Amino acid sequence: MKATIYDVAREAGVSIAAVSQVINGKGKISEERRAKITEVMEKLGYRPSVIAAALTGKKTYTLGLLVPDISNPFFAEIARAVEDRGDHHGYSLVICSTDNQDERVERYLTLLQQKSVDGIIIGTGIEDIKLLEPIRSKSIPVTMIARALPGESLQTVVVDDYEGGRLAARHLLGLGHTALAVLAEHPKVTSSQERIRGFRETVAEAGLSLPDYFVKSSGRELVKDGKRNASELLRYAERPTAIFCCNDLLAIGALQAASELGIHVPSELSVVGFDNTILAQVTVPALTTIAQPTERMGELAVDLILQKNAGQPDEPPPLRTVLAPELIVRQTTAALLR
Repeated sequence: MKATIYDVAREAGVSIAAVSQVINGKGKISEERRAKITEVMEKLGYRPSVIAAALTGKKTYTLGLLVPDISNPFFAEIARAVEDRGDHHGYSLVICSTDNQDERVERYLTLLQQKSVDGIIIGTGIEDIKLLEPIRSKSIPVTMIARALPGESLQTVVVDDYEGGRLAARHLLGLGHTALAVLAEHPKVTSSQERIRGFRETVAEAGLSLPDYFVKSSGRELVKDGKRNASELLRYAERPTAIFCCNDLLAIGALQAASELGIHVPSELSVVGFDNTILAQVTVPALTTIAQPTERMGELAVDLILQKNAGQPDEPPPLRTVLAPELIVRQTTAALLR
């Protein structure tokens, strides 16, 4: 049978109240007694009931994370970073994949409220901002990660997507490419919008243009969409010699398209991805990409939630934390052959 608080109290020779105080980190208990109770809890495998804690309004030591698709390696790495940081502080994580659909966002937010999570980290797009009102009314801490909600006063941890687009453009322009194209995510994805803006403006500064028909948007099936859109671009009479992809999955689709069309990467086509997921290291050839500091992003998002739960610090953190991207040059980019 599962150990109860009564079993812990009896084994440790203390009152139930003393065990409860150790669990909740309250009360004046000597370090010796606290250590004894903790030792007995570990010995018996006792774990406080999250449900009971929720019903009494106490911390459940649970966080919620909403991402578009946990099968996307970038969001899997974000989830792992959040989980590791939460675990370091004694928190468990509930992960929800939304497919960027408000209907699913609403359902999961309701579920997380019912579970009385101590905070919610949102890495998915939300079109109807009113979905957040029930969370705000209950003062549940919320932090955005890898996504921003323009006009909303929410703590946000993002990479500088605009600068990431500029880094990709500078790299390709420096290699002599002038016929440039972009594979984008869904038009409503704010991070993708910023990456394209940075790329487009840098290309314009070089005296070149990025025609609208050289910018292709995708849906949910990123690899498949990337392959289809890249195939279309590469069949143009005057095709691009370099493609900037707004994530690594789209870049993999572009590499597949080039392979099927007999176009060699990188001597005939350069490809740059974004995110620097594990996939970027195992593609053939290995993918040049813009890295996001996923581990640091996860740490900061969790720390912001915990700071809110602990009360306002003397100097509150900035509402928007922007981290620097990094160009990782591998084997899918090369100088343009004249």
